Amino acid sequence: MKKVIVICGPTAVGKTKLSIDLAKHFKAEIISGDSVQVYKKLDIGSAKIKLEEMQGIPHHMIDILNPDQAFDVATFQRMVREHIENIQTPFVVGGTGLYIKAALFDYEFNNPKRDIEAEKQYDHLDNLALHQLLSDIDPITALELHPNNRRRILRALVLAKETKRSALVRKDIPVYDALILYATMDRVVLYDRINRRVDMMMDQGFLSEVEALKTVGLNLDILGYRELNNHLDGLCTLEDAVDEIKKKTRHLAKRQQTWFSNQMHAEIIDMRDYEAALQQSILKISAFYKR
Repeated sequence: MKKVIVICGPTAVGKTKLSIDLAKHFKAEIISGDSVQVYKKLDIGSAKIKLEEMQGIPHHMIDILNPDQAFDVATFQRMVREHIENIQTPFVVGGTGLYIKAALFDYEFNNPKRDIEAEKQYDHLDNLALHQLLSDIDPITALELHPNNRRRILRALVLAKETKRSALVRKDIPVYDALILYATMDRVVLYDRINRRVDMMMDQGFLSEVEALKTVGLNLDILGYRELNNHLDGLCTLEDAVDEIKKKTRHLAKRQQTWFSNQMHAEIIDMRDYEAALQQSILKISAFYKR
């Protein structure tokens, strides 16, 4: 069974630097485990790594789709597995837990055939309303599906009346021998870093990024983009939108750690002392490769 290293953690914790330093040490290539960074033009809001930050380390699954193209967990699973098989030392780096788990474990996507007549009852709803409806009924599946992927959302809604789509596809049989490292730190320190990261994103032009997408008809239902779209639509002030981004990012960070710890048995890496965290990670990965 092929060995795979997974490095995950919330925004602002320092996982980008950690993953680069570890990839250089182990001569690895990085596969992005982020469901947003696959999209071009979603740079600031997704905290996408810059070319100069890569330091020559090959990166995959970044900037491969236009923002209006549909993308889902099954496609992610297929593409990531292809990269894992073709890379000698693969590192998966990101925080989209369900997507990463689907790539590493034996998730199957063999749902029943579409019921076109049943789907017609949702014709009056636009994509965002349709995605919100699915979020209310089956939030796990809604996280897996992009709001523009109308066909799969419709299919999931019809299935949800009998059994949730998420319940049909879950399996916990590993496809790879994976070591999952979750980078985190004291919650008070992390939350302060998240707040400062959001402020930095705004200084870098996050609002302009959202405006540019909006001018071509893209109102993305993604954390950060959604809140700034609400501001641009006159639903809230810019200050309130930024505060909401900070609050929801903090909540996401808390959920992510719980999810990775419980669902994937991640090993916690304390990032308060970076050099200590780096050395601890090197020791854990070295031991993992030797076993």
